[in-house]
Amino acid sequence: MSANTQFKANEEDALRAELYVFLANLLRVEPTSDLLGSVSQISGDDTPIGKASSTLAYLAREMDHATIQNEYVELFIGVGRGELLPYCSYYLTGFLNEKPLAKLRQDMTEIGIARADNVKEPEDHIASLCDMMAGLIRGDFDRPFSIEEQAEFFNKHIAPWGGLFFADLETAKKAVFYAPVGTMGRIFMDIESQAFNMGEQG
Repeated sequence: MSANTQFKANEEDALRAELYVFLANLLRVEPTSDLLGSVSQISGDDTPIGKASSTLAYLAREMDHATIQNEYVELFIGVGRGELLPYCSYYLTGFLNEKPLAKLRQDMTEIGIARADNVKEPEDHIASLCDMMAGLIRGDFDRPFSIEEQAEFFNKHIAPWGGLFFADLETAKKAVFYAPVGTMGRIFMDIESQAFNMGEQG
């Protein structure tokens, strides 16, 4: 899961897409036992993301899966609402379904991203945005998008709030299993921001 500068560009991009998908899978809905079983097999390394991955794998092995699933509900759903609302519109305006969502939908239309019929959540959910970034990197939307195009999407729809959301998740009162998910996301958002900014300066 860690970034490694010795990878070639295409391998590095594959790792980036993999991490986006990993975060999306954990944040989309309550994690299934199959997903948690896969998480339990992760082997980390000495990088910050690698260390958080090791912690997450340990928790997936040691915690009861129903407890982890209930943690997800308390964090993101709750009775009325969860501890965190993982939506761009909420983080940027304090309300759901506001202008940031409308702007995202415009860009989705231009890119050719269609909302799945079985998805009830607004498209500016952090998991959906992570899925979209992975798709831009892998070429799921007819073609691989350039680093400049990825940077434009990231800077418009994720950078203004993604790092803050993951930092909030990292320190959320009800987060145990999801605390290292927050750590991974926060560090990854910072890595992406720095890389995109370096690309613009270059």
